[in-house]
Amino acid sequence: MSPLVLALVAGAVIGLALGALGGGGSVLAVPALIYLLGFTPAAATTAGLIIVTATSATALYAHARDGNLAWRTGALFTAAGIAPAFLAGAGAGHLPEPVLTVAFAAIAALAALRMLRPSPAALSERIHPAKAAGAGAGLGTVTGLLGVGGGFLAVPALVNVLGLRMRQAVGTSLLVITVNSLAALVGRTGTGGDLRWEVIAPFTGAAILGAWDGKRLAAKLSGDTVQKIFAGVLLAVAAFMLVDVIT
Repeated sequence: MSPLVLALVAGAVIGLALGALGGGGSVLAVPALIYLLGFTPAAATTAGLIIVTATSATALYAHARDGNLAWRTGALFTAAGIAPAFLAGAGAGHLPEPVLTVAFAAIAALAALRMLRPSPAALSERIHPAKAAGAGAGLGTVTGLLGVGGGFLAVPALVNVLGLRMRQAVGTSLLVITVNSLAALVGRTGTGGDLRWEVIAPFTGAAILGAWDGKRLAAKLSGDTVQKIFAGVLLAVAAFMLVDVIT
């Protein structure tokens, strides 16, 4: 299968994940770029941030239009993560790749297990500044360090820590992903490796189109169903990456 076809197929799947689940894009994008399209890890993590920044911004518009966005909580959560994302992105190249891979897989698995727990009662009208800032800073660090948008952590944090409803957490996480990914990209300027734009461009285009279909898919599923799908994807990716490191 040609790189162009692989890029289009992978991009469509990642767009569906972002549009429907509010995350999982970079979790899927980075392995796809490495194992299917032959990117180096450094180039894949940077390219993944480019793809997810563009795709999540598109999906954010659709969710915001439908009112699935907690603007005040999202803004505080996002603002706290900008500086950590930038600093961690600048320093990511100094850590060994196996360490980053294991850390990535462990965090993804932990987030998945949390998503399988029953959600707390919605508290969307109450903002806890300290909790939002702490969770946002931690998420920004992970985004910059591991080269992922952070939706796989943002959604559990917004649901379990800040008490947002699932659909609202999905929409709000896209705001967090967009800004954190952009900040991490700025921090990685000049360290991204060889970026193959002939692959990144169609990959991104397919992901953007997929995000619109993902948004429609999310409207047809219950919040619990979305959570279970999200958790299953995360556990599968975590297991794959751990096996890859071991072997």
